[in-house]
Amino acid sequence: MSASNKQMANAIRALSMDAVQKANSGHPGMPMGMADIAVALWSPASGLFKHNPTDSKWFDRDRFILSNGHGSMLLYSLLHLTGYKLTMNDIKNFRQLHSKTAGHPEYGFAEGIETTTGPLGQGIANAVGMALTEKLLAQEFNKDGHNIVDHSTFVFLGDGCMMEGVSHEACALAGTLNLSKLIAIYDDNGISIDGQVDPWFTDDTPKRFESYGWNVIRNVDGHDVAAVKKAIEDAKKNAPKDTGPTLICCKTTIGFGSPKFQGTDKVHGAALGAEEVAATRAHIGWEYPAFEVPQDIYDAWDSKTTGAAAQKEWQERFNDYAKKFPREAKEFTRRMKGELPADFDKAVEAYLKTCAEKAETIASRKASQNAIEAYAPSLPEFLGGSADLTSSNLTNWSTCVRLKPGQWGNHISYGVREFGMSAIMNGIALHGGYLPFGATFLTFSDYSRNALRMAALMKIRTLFVFTHDSIGVGEDGPTHQPVEHTASLRLIPNLDVWRPCDTTESVVAWAQSIKRPDGPSTMIYTRQNLQFQKRNATQTKNIAKGGYVLRDVKAAKEKAQIVLIATGSEVDLIVKAADVLVAKGVSTRVVSMPCTNVFNRQTAAYKKSVLGEGIARVAVEAGVTDTWWRYQCAAVIGMECFGESAPAPELFKLFGFTVENVVNTALSVLQ
Repeated sequence: MSASNKQMANAIRALSMDAVQKANSGHPGMPMGMADIAVALWSPASGLFKHNPTDSKWFDRDRFILSNGHGSMLLYSLLHLTGYKLTMNDIKNFRQLHSKTAGHPEYGFAEGIETTTGPLGQGIANAVGMALTEKLLAQEFNKDGHNIVDHSTFVFLGDGCMMEGVSHEACALAGTLNLSKLIAIYDDNGISIDGQVDPWFTDDTPKRFESYGWNVIRNVDGHDVAAVKKAIEDAKKNAPKDTGPTLICCKTTIGFGSPKFQGTDKVHGAALGAEEVAATRAHIGWEYPAFEVPQDIYDAWDSKTTGAAAQKEWQERFNDYAKKFPREAKEFTRRMKGELPADFDKAVEAYLKTCAEKAETIASRKASQNAIEAYAPSLPEFLGGSADLTSSNLTNWSTCVRLKPGQWGNHISYGVREFGMSAIMNGIALHGGYLPFGATFLTFSDYSRNALRMAALMKIRTLFVFTHDSIGVGEDGPTHQPVEHTASLRLIPNLDVWRPCDTTESVVAWAQSIKRPDGPSTMIYTRQNLQFQKRNATQTKNIAKGGYVLRDVKAAKEKAQIVLIATGSEVDLIVKAADVLVAKGVSTRVVSMPCTNVFNRQTAAYKKSVLGEGIARVAVEAGVTDTWWRYQCAAVIGMECFGESAPAPELFKLFGFTVENVVNTALSVLQ
């Protein structure tokens, strides 16, 4: 006899409360409350969720995002029960060191986890990026009668996600773009950590989503599997109509099944306790010991057979597609593998040669746009964008197509949604098929900071472009003049931060960011013009190492007496200061360090060859000084306060970014 829906849901409840109890840490309330919803979607008998546990990377699988990631035991239970490589021992090791079952779902830890969630609201934003990618790839690659891209994106989310501002940003854009294959299921249990949400969360959420252009299915009983299943079926019927995403509002009871704590905040984020676990077992009729699931329930959940059949059917369709459209099939396969075109390095070398020949003195934001223009023909996977600042950030290119509702595009106007943009780009990167980059002013990187952190945590290739990088912004004043931002971004582990000094370094920054397979990069560019710097072939090659000797100017003594280090707009400043120092008889080395993160990863021998040994060092950057002291500098010229509103040349003079000050500082440390 096959297991019932109730038994299947109770398996989730039991595993969740047992794992949390064993760890004495976690969030049992949400998994227990959403267990019936999970059955409606994930049960192989429902046929609503397309996935293959034996191949978690099958391209045309549906994506599932647990945006309310604190309820991670719901996802771990589903992965274990349906047949992914997540054992009962993994469940028992919930929240333990080096376990696949971390406190919140972490991308790369276990097969079937599509994104890292926990910071509320970002999961739904990632899902918007995934659904957008699916739609764009379908428009680009599908042919009449040959739909090789055809999957849905499902999201579970709760009250916390609904309150977070990033969910508003992303969901509003999802409605505008008619992402009809995005289906979000809202766990409306009315409880958060502080208790009943009524005193602080009284939004009419269905109306809000309707105003975004979503289809909303209201008042679904989240503990009625049949009702939830019908709602999902109705949502999927909307997809071909292209009428927008769907929000299914499910009323649930948090901690469902716990006689003492269900419906209260007590079950949100703490173990039930041995006594209440036993009482819950009796209340829901679960007669089995901790971490034991009967075979008939495993059989009911097992999705390996149906998943393999679905993938086999898709593979046959793809093989037929490849026969009829071999060029498109080859391109599709390359992009889904995340491989760069074979000729990309040649494109980089060719454009580096062009830059050297032109020797242009231009703003590095313009140099960045020129690099995009040069690389775009080789990278059809480019998917650019800006948070309402395209004409300032210059992340568009001559052949790009602006994305509009009903029209394919490879450049996205995200609107004034810096956080939403960044989290959506993470979703695009996670889905695969496009290489996302988006831009705003550097000072507004604060708005998107947690999405940058998540990209770094997940080690995904998302590219963040930040322009207007210092007091060089000038008259816009301190609100728009980033002072602490570059330094603070450098502190995020696994995030590469590039601040190029001219066209050549800008070209290399883009190339290295594109080629990096194991993490995100930021590229920081100026509004004002920067002087082109001449280099030999070795120097140009060494830009990719993050720091290199740009000038080694000898005076009377052959050995350098002082090393000047700078990035971005301050490199030309130290070049000019070096000329003055040499005229005064001081041998001076000029080091350009466009990416400290990459330089720090070089060998000790290489770093020594650049910075020298036993030589005084002075660093110069139009930002806070903190991160430069690690290079054992005798002095750092930087900002220790906010900027002012005035023309940029006046500000650089006011704050000491002058040849005279650099020279005097260098001479003082040599005394």
